[in-house]
Amino acid sequence: MHYTYQTRGTCSRSIEFDLNPDGTVGGLRFEGGCNGNLKGISAFSEGLQAEEIIRRLEGIRCGFKSTSCPDQLAQALKQALSEAGGRA
Repeated sequence: MHYTYQTRGTCSRSIEFDLNPDGTVGGLRFEGGCNGNLKGISAFSEGLQAEEIIRRLEGIRCGFKSTSCPDQLAQALKQALSEAGGRA
């Protein structure tokens, strides 16, 4: 299933991704933000289980902000998993 998440508190404006039936993430794309870093996060996350991405990225902060683009990805995935009933 395809999801779009509006980020909060970051330079990126939104995150788009697919949550596959097996719980893996694909087609991850950030709108806005630090282009090179976010392309790296997207490439790194491709094919990984959503739960593993959440475990690794949740709680990461950017400078003095209470969140970051990686943390917002974790929040987006948590929301998608919740909407999917815990698994894609």
